[in-house]
Amino acid sequence: MPVAKIAITLEGSIIRKLDRLVRQKVFPNRSKAIQEAVKDKVQRYECNRLEKECKKLDQKYEQALAEEGMSLEAEEWPEY
Repeated sequence: MPVAKIAITLEGSIIRKLDRLVRQKVFPNRSKAIQEAVKDKVQRYECNRLEKECKKLDQKYEQALAEEGMSLEAEEWPEY
């Protein structure tokens, strides 16, 4: 996957903590640590967004729709 170099600004206390993690070999370098942190945050955001959207669904309507689709499909299946 292609990568791009960017510049970011972080508070000194965060950089010190980040450097400590690199020294402890939790991450191979700052870049990898920040990559993983951003990736994790984006995944959690997307998961939370999906959860919020799913809560908007009418469960009874969705169940009826699913059951209707299943009954129609079953009628179309060939007999063996």
